[in-house]
Amino acid sequence: MRDVADAAGVSMGTVSNVLNRPDVVSPKTRARVHAAMTQLGFVRNESARQLRAGRSRTVGYVMLDATNPFFTDVAQGIEEEAEANDLSLFLCNSDNRPDRELSYLSRLEEQRVQGILITPSDPDAPILDELPRRGTPVIIVDRTRSSSTHCSVAVDDVLGGELAVEHLIEMGHEHIAFVGGPTGLGQVSDRRTGALQALTKAGLPPDLLVEVETSALTVAEGKNGGERLLGLSTRRRPTAVFCANDLLALGLLQECVSAGVRVPDDLAIVGYDDIEFAAAAAVPLSSVRQPRRQLGRTAAALLMREEQETDHRHEQVLFAPELVVRRSSRSTR
Repeated sequence: MRDVADAAGVSMGTVSNVLNRPDVVSPKTRARVHAAMTQLGFVRNESARQLRAGRSRTVGYVMLDATNPFFTDVAQGIEEEAEANDLSLFLCNSDNRPDRELSYLSRLEEQRVQGILITPSDPDAPILDELPRRGTPVIIVDRTRSSSTHCSVAVDDVLGGELAVEHLIEMGHEHIAFVGGPTGLGQVSDRRTGALQALTKAGLPPDLLVEVETSALTVAEGKNGGERLLGLSTRRRPTAVFCANDLLALGLLQECVSAGVRVPDDLAIVGYDDIEFAAAAAVPLSSVRQPRRQLGRTAAALLMREEQETDHRHEQVLFAPELVVRRSSRSTR
């Protein structure tokens, strides 16, 4: 900075103002200082600046599964809001492993990030209470807690499951399967609950819901689930399937195409999330849309407010999903 000041013919304080409070420096002087920086190849030592401040200009997002486009879309929303607030974003992938999640949370705290956004494997894990007590705000993304001790952003998955199965019933289906798992995941459980509610409201017994539990929410598990469904006898085979996410639905669709099963005439399919690949599938996929980027932007905005407000009150934001009907569930006959 001293070299820049000498080259520009200004004081050290002026260089500092150009870096930190440029609005108090005249445009002509700013231009002279920036020219000196370019000439000397000056790069601000942000690490030293953050060390003095005791807090970095970064936030962290610990996502559940980086291979799922839903979470990368959420991350884009977080990134947009962080960028608007002149913050950098660390992205961490827990891969739904509690040990890896804990490791990332510890590293982010050590880096003195301004706050952490997380889609946790367990929304009620004690570490999520410990971090705020030690000074690092935590925002829960795409999950809800049993208490209101944190800000959270999620989608009403019970309503989403209900919308999906109501649509299939309206299309004339009564023998409907649910493909999803592990059942310990809150979203899977809520979407299944919504599906059962739709059957009950329609006056159909809930035991009509053929269930195929999967070990993960992946395309491969969707294909495996499809094999199990298509292996059922004609009498037991459902005429429609609601999948707990789009990756499962796309895997099921692949299995149907391989087996010569016509979608939707032989088997109607509805997914969940409405990722970009849903509309681009060989048979465009009906899906329950979640406002993915808006989830991320809202979560990041809540973090900014928690950082800035001395009398902050935690908010639990719950978005309503929307059913998007495409060819996979609507017969053209």
